[in-house]
Amino acid sequence: MSARLLVAGVGNIFLADDAFGPEVIRALDRDPLPPEVRVRDFGIRGMDLAYELLDGYDTAVLVDAAVRGHEPGTLSLIEPEPPDGSTAGAPPEAHGMDPAKVLALAAHLGDEPLPRVLVLACEPELRAPADEDIAPGISATVREAVGRAVAALHTLVPVLLADPAATPSLSRPDESAALSPAGLPGTVSGGAEDR
Repeated sequence: MSARLLVAGVGNIFLADDAFGPEVIRALDRDPLPPEVRVRDFGIRGMDLAYELLDGYDTAVLVDAAVRGHEPGTLSLIEPEPPDGSTAGAPPEAHGMDPAKVLALAAHLGDEPLPRVLVLACEPELRAPADEDIAPGISATVREAVGRAVAALHTLVPVLLADPAATPSLSRPDESAALSPAGLPGTVSGGAEDR
């Protein structure tokens, strides 16, 4: 039996390069992943994603735009620290799509452990100004990264289906323009937040 795997696009299609995750999911409609993988665009519906994470997956790959300090269009593979379920206090935020807050919400809502979560992130070039609610359209740089992200998922997903604990050897973020020997463009390596 193969592992249960979720690939989830997250981001706001009305906020420039934040639309990266939904754009990758849309591109996967034309170049689908294996049928045993659940592929879904969650947009900015954090509560929906939190509940989906509680549905017995072994691994979840979130596809999102994230400022990491790299060149725009750089793809990074990040394994965030799981939320600490022992923290007392108010429940985590139920609205919005900050992946860390969504993971905390899922941990708060469920009794079972969360799946292993990886984030396939793209460094944005265009971000909506703070005083604007809408900035449609992604940059050419991030649009080009959509195709590389689809190729990366086609390499990463079979590895995770075979072994949910595996992580392919990946290249540095500034080498993301070409596929690394493991087939995945760019990653961040190092400390706990960069795994």
